[in-house]
Amino acid sequence: MEILVIVCGIIVFLAVAAAAGIILWYRKTVKRMMQTVLDRINEAIAGNYSQTIYDESMMSAIEERLNQFLTISTETKQITAKERDTIKSLVSDISHQTRIPLSNILLYSQILQERRDLPQEITGIVNQIQNQADKLDFLIKALVKSSYLENELISIAAEPERIDKLVLLSCQEVEMHALQKEMVIEYEECGLSCSFDLKWTLEAVSNILENAIKYSPPQSKVVIKVIAYELFCRIDIQDSGMGISEEEQGLIFQRFYRSPKVQKEKGLGIGLYLAREIIIRQGGYIKVISEPGQGALFSVFLSRK
Repeated sequence: MEILVIVCGIIVFLAVAAAAGIILWYRKTVKRMMQTVLDRINEAIAGNYSQTIYDESMMSAIEERLNQFLTISTETKQITAKERDTIKSLVSDISHQTRIPLSNILLYSQILQERRDLPQEITGIVNQIQNQADKLDFLIKALVKSSYLENELISIAAEPERIDKLVLLSCQEVEMHALQKEMVIEYEECGLSCSFDLKWTLEAVSNILENAIKYSPPQSKVVIKVIAYELFCRIDIQDSGMGISEEEQGLIFQRFYRSPKVQKEKGLGIGLYLAREIIIRQGGYIKVISEPGQGALFSVFLSRK
């Protein structure tokens, strides 16, 4: 009886040992298979993709599917890159081909405006030509910038920069518009730095400032303040304009959106869209707080890292 018990115990022990061995072997096989797949994906990401053949039937099946996927992915990537280059070339050509004749129209209309011997009706026509040429110039520049941004043709490289430099350059961009409306821009230098692309962030902040001046009454002021947080710097731009209703605050950052209240003002509804996209692509964001008749406060958050 004791011998039978011992034999049964040995058999159970061997069965358990065999099961444990099988489980360990299976785990190692699966782990090796997953590691192989992971290595192949890493090679594809690094641009070192090449087809290989495996002996195991399951591994061969996985390899075949993976090869198909990576081949399609590589071809799609190449097609996308080619299309992006084509769009970039097309946008550049349109910008270049329209810039010269448009500049000539603006130049000739300005020359005619300076003449004092033209009949009054001709002077009115010249002024209309100048206004329409200005609108066309603004339209082309805005659409070109929007196209570059949407097709990811703009390279945004964030680097440590001074906030004061960004704000002062933005004020210079809108200085003439502010002088025409006899407006004042208040700003006290902060001495802080953040990480951002100066060229494109200047475009974003200038667009917000331009709107602040455009929609504020003459002889009012725009106040700019900078507040430092642990992870972000906040640039507040407070205007004295008509304000923005709550239901429109989520719409003003959409491309080509313009409130029915401002249809008479010059614009295409691209400025705030560009501003938001530029800031988001640098790890920041924009907030707006406003009530009708109480002006608007735009806050630009830039990363300090």
